[in-house]
Amino acid sequence: MSEPRPAPDPRGAPPAHRPRRPAPLLFEPPEAVTDPEHFFDLESLDDPRELLNRATELALAFRAAAERATEFQAVAAAQLTDPRRFDRLPLAVLAERAEWTEDYAKKMIEFGHGLMRDGGTRISDGD
Repeated sequence: MSEPRPAPDPRGAPPAHRPRRPAPLLFEPPEAVTDPEHFFDLESLDDPRELLNRATELALAFRAAAERATEFQAVAAAQLTDPRRFDRLPLAVLAERAEWTEDYAKKMIEFGHGLMRDGGTRISDGD
């Protein structure tokens, strides 16, 4: 599987390549979710070096997860607007559903087509 690629920036800036060290994401226990001060047990770390390391690992893992989820959004957008689909979505409907501008939706559709063409995702193309 290839490394996630950043989605197109709605401002038109080229994506920056960042090295990734995904950290294992630990699920919050149910009682911790109700405590707004609790976040992946970071508040219990006393050593600032350990806190920085763990917080950085979490930030990188969340960033990688967000980029991967964006790839799946792009592929879904490309699939949902495919003219071969009898139930394809108009651009405006897709943009509204995803809470994007129409211009950004166009970029995401193009990004999704590129991912499907390059095999950069494990989502099938609907066949």
